[in-house]
Amino acid sequence: MAMTDFAPARAAGERTQPPSLRERLAPPVPGGALLSWLGPLLVTVFAGFLRFDRLDKPKAVVFDETYYAKDALALLKFGWEHNTVKDADKLLIADPNANIWASGASFIAHPPGGKWMIAIGEWLFGATPFGWRFTAALCGTLSVLILCRVARRMTGSTLLGCAAGLLLALDGLHFVTSRAALLDIFVMFWVLAGFACLVADRDHSRRRLAEKIEAGSASTFGPFLAHGWRLLAGVCLGMACATKWTGLFYVAAFGIMVVFWDHGARRAAGVREPLPGTLLLDAIPAFGQLVVVGAITYLATWSGWIFKPGGWGRGEVAGFALARPFEALPDLWRYHAEIFNFHTGLDSKHPYQSWPWDWPVLRRPVAFFYTEPKDVCGAEKCSREILGIGTPVLWWGAMVALLVLIGIWLVRRDWRAGAILLGYLAGWVSWFPSAFSGRTMFLFYATPMLPFMVLAIVLALGYLMGPATAAPEPASRGVGVDPSSWRPALPFGATAVFQGRSGPVPIRRVLGAAVAGAFVLLVLANFAYFYPILAAKIIPYDAWDARIWLRTWI
Repeated sequence: MAMTDFAPARAAGERTQPPSLRERLAPPVPGGALLSWLGPLLVTVFAGFLRFDRLDKPKAVVFDETYYAKDALALLKFGWEHNTVKDADKLLIADPNANIWASGASFIAHPPGGKWMIAIGEWLFGATPFGWRFTAALCGTLSVLILCRVARRMTGSTLLGCAAGLLLALDGLHFVTSRAALLDIFVMFWVLAGFACLVADRDHSRRRLAEKIEAGSASTFGPFLAHGWRLLAGVCLGMACATKWTGLFYVAAFGIMVVFWDHGARRAAGVREPLPGTLLLDAIPAFGQLVVVGAITYLATWSGWIFKPGGWGRGEVAGFALARPFEALPDLWRYHAEIFNFHTGLDSKHPYQSWPWDWPVLRRPVAFFYTEPKDVCGAEKCSREILGIGTPVLWWGAMVALLVLIGIWLVRRDWRAGAILLGYLAGWVSWFPSAFSGRTMFLFYATPMLPFMVLAIVLALGYLMGPATAAPEPASRGVGVDPSSWRPALPFGATAVFQGRSGPVPIRRVLGAAVAGAFVLLVLANFAYFYPILAAKIIPYDAWDARIWLRTWI
């Protein structure tokens, strides 16, 4: 589905062959395999350097690390979260092997999936700031690679794919949450990975659909398709839910999305009964692949609590190990009811709380860490901060891009615009009911929305740049023609060209590329300017104050 890379227009009078069903349903992504991986990998290395450099700084327990770092350590030792002694944070900073355990299990507000991931780093590197931040930095880095690849698949442009990964790497909130042992970066990672699997499945299943129909599938409902990528998507989305329950909104949104994709594919392929075929052959298996597989994955992360005695509300366990999952289900249900009641009743005031309608404009970020070191920066007063805030140029630009995508979807029904908007809304609008009831929430809850904000930007930039050459619009929009494969002629600038080395290039494309490049450079400069207050660098107080653009940022 290339937005910027089209095949050259045929010469006037040249006899053309109509595209095959496979070409219409799943056009190949242009570009060679080498560059399609080399570019994203280079961007990922850059993102990894930013995230792992000085990862152990500050040597302190930062914000909600006070919960999750110790919970992760308890999972390694006991299999479930455990109470700790007073001043456990200070004891761990002084000695990673300190005995910080009090008596009894602790009640937790979130399932254990994300904490098991934090525990991986502590198992590898010990209960140190580097250890409990390691997996967050790794997932933050890998998410850049995943976004590069999924953006390339959706736009048909390796350049736009790399731009997407670079923009994500340069977002301040993504950077900060990648360098702290909090849960939201893991929700983002698993949601993005699940989305990438579904986009890959869309391409693969449409190719298989075309092949089976061209091979003579005669069913009025169309052929059965395995949708193997959806099994992996189910695991990813199950892990998102096992990190925070907000993953459930993505399961619901993406489940509806793939049903619409399947129906569109069967209708575009000319299947005589596309709706019954979708419901019988696609929707029912999709429920098993996304919901059932996701639920099994979710339950697997509770295995320590299920199989070992002593967890909160668990008590003793059955002597026969295979009976323990069934025996534990009533207790687990009651535990979940208590967690739900905790979240619905969480309305305590916090100085850094914000509402979902504040998030897009970055009205109220979160100070993860702040100190004023003495006599270390060459000024009378020094500051050292980790401010959980997005890169303003990127976030404010994303608001414009999302509005553009609403228009694109309404006018062209571009599936990419619809999918991106759905992913953004699943992570944003889902918080509104809780906000209206006064629940405490923070800007970093928006972390799972970040990949969809970046995708909105690169898709909008792709539309701005337009195709490399004009392409004729299909003569018919009847049954069997996939709307997402229409290739409109340039609305303006089709005859105005710039003579490049490889031939004439539309002026629109040159100007669009200039705008896109300028935007990426602005984001880079904005991130570099904010970097000291994102990475706990010691700077003069006046330099810190110059970066606090709004008084609500304090």
